[in-house]
Amino acid sequence: MKRFVRRAAVIAALLAVPTPAGTPAFAAPSTPAKTAAGTTARFETEVVRLTNVQRTAKGCAALRIDDRLSRAARAHSADMVAARFFDHTGSDGSTFVAREAAAGYPRKGASAENIAWGYRTPAQVVSGWMKSPGHRANILNCGSVAVGVGVAYTGGGAPYWTQDFGRI
Repeated sequence: MKRFVRRAAVIAALLAVPTPAGTPAFAAPSTPAKTAAGTTARFETEVVRLTNVQRTAKGCAALRIDDRLSRAARAHSADMVAARFFDHTGSDGSTFVAREAAAGYPRKGASAENIAWGYRTPAQVVSGWMKSPGHRANILNCGSVAVGVGVAYTGGGAPYWTQDFGRI
């Protein structure tokens, strides 16, 4: 129980860290080129762009980036790296709805979450999600209007990706 309380405190602290738009709140140690804030921000933005290409091709409106969803997504990716797990349930037992709400997004607006591990580029991760029926459904849900993406790296450089969606 103490372990979960400590992890919850760490996640809450990560969510509370104010970051400039597009700058990750946390990235695990890796090679400098892979975790440089500019590279990480470009990767996150490119995932949104590629997601919107898929959505608009199927008749959905493009998603807008929401900083609160981005904070939730970055914190979840960072948590997966730090606690060495891969799951939609956080190390503290949290759901994506709870993480989005903790980041300040309206609880009733939480829509969906996609996660991935090991894809090296934004194109690869979006392609992987589009090949998975559940992840594809999340991307093509026209009821979602906002998105946040977070990428964090392991010591070996294998990225963990989180994409959080909202409908408000």
